[in-house]
Amino acid sequence: MTVSAWAEEPTERGRRMIADAARRPFWLDRPERPEARPALRGDRRCDLLVIGAGFTGLWAAVQAIEADPDRQVILVDRDRVAEQASGRNGGFCSASITHGLSNGMSRFADELPTLLRMGDETLDEIEKAVHRLGVDADLERTGELDIANFDWQVDAVRDGVEEAVALERDTTFHDKEEARSKVRSPMVAAAAHDPAVIMLDPAKLAWGLAAAAERLGVVICENTEITGLRRRGRGVHAESPRGSVTANKVIVATAAARPLRRWNRWGTVPVWDYVLMTAPLTDALRASIGWDGREGLADGGNRFHYFRLTTDNRILFGGWDAVYRYGSDRDDRHSSDDHEFAVLAEHLLQMFPQLEGIEITHAWGGAIDTSSRFCAYWHTSMRGRVVSVLGFTGLGVGASHFGARTALDLVDGHDTERTRLQMVRTRPIPFPPEPLRWIGITITRRQFARADRSQGRRGIWLRTMDKVGLGFDS
Repeated sequence: MTVSAWAEEPTERGRRMIADAARRPFWLDRPERPEARPALRGDRRCDLLVIGAGFTGLWAAVQAIEADPDRQVILVDRDRVAEQASGRNGGFCSASITHGLSNGMSRFADELPTLLRMGDETLDEIEKAVHRLGVDADLERTGELDIANFDWQVDAVRDGVEEAVALERDTTFHDKEEARSKVRSPMVAAAAHDPAVIMLDPAKLAWGLAAAAERLGVVICENTEITGLRRRGRGVHAESPRGSVTANKVIVATAAARPLRRWNRWGTVPVWDYVLMTAPLTDALRASIGWDGREGLADGGNRFHYFRLTTDNRILFGGWDAVYRYGSDRDDRHSSDDHEFAVLAEHLLQMFPQLEGIEITHAWGGAIDTSSRFCAYWHTSMRGRVVSVLGFTGLGVGASHFGARTALDLVDGHDTERTRLQMVRTRPIPFPPEPLRWIGITITRRQFARADRSQGRRGIWLRTMDKVGLGFDS
């Protein structure tokens, strides 16, 4: 059986599959989730204030206090630890800090060997830190299989492997027979294996990092929204509804939330991504799909899926459409979208027809902090006392560790190999104001869909976006 195209619209069986699913992230919907910590109250002082308790903020707090145990660090979050992107992703922890080899080559070719080395070092440091800090995050260093779904995508996968090997990356090409021996699916035409990816439980990683940070002396305040930053003497004063913090230095790590610093409102847009989680597979179903290597999987095309197995053999299946809401709308009501869920459910069965009748237990969405260069950037303000890091564009599970360490270097005024990088010293092209922002993003999304329907041929719009540095090939 060969499938010629992905379904574009929901089907009745897709709607049935998602009808009873809980509309909340599986990772956060578990009894082991810690109780909420108290909100910030009264006026506090500290050496370092970290705003945002996702991966970037957690790594920044841990790294700061490990480097200087006497440093007073306060970490605050508008919601709860990992409530947003860090608790809603697929748990793919990649060594890439440039959002893939092609993106790094096109934007930072001169320093790409350095960035590749730093990415590998970051992945190793994450693994070491998890063990050192006693964090149980279900790490599996399985790597990732990048799949060509159709014959016309095979050459691109093969070319990507050749490009990686030329840069001394340990990447392997598998033809259709080899790839289907690994993953039994009619949607597999070839694959490339990248070993530099760890699969993990993102919520358990965040919860474990928060607990480790507290053991080291970090004060964590949840349900604490910082509404503004202003200079106060030689420090920075941060206001919240029930208290304030005056800090010597501040790191802002708020991902897709509305940025506190004005320039960053032009530097990123929130793009909504959607995910399904199945019930645990029976032994028979598990055997029917192969996938014995338990790799993370991602498929080809401009619109792509990512999927993986959990430790209890559920399948997480997400991606495909990236939805921008007019006006950079971040309202939580967009975290549930039955149209997107039903399309994903149909795609899951196209990928694995063996799973007909599988129960979907959870369906959720989340906003991704998307920058025009598709990887993180750093912004300094208040004469270097405030450093923001954002724009990970959906690949922040691993890159957030690097982003946090670099932000600490910057806010502390250290001249390091990281701070000298062109990647760190430059910013992405800003997004235009509305309605041009919505129009441009909407046209691009439609052109991506057209390219996928026409065997990857990029029209004049996408070719123009490529030339000005706004193109993206997933």
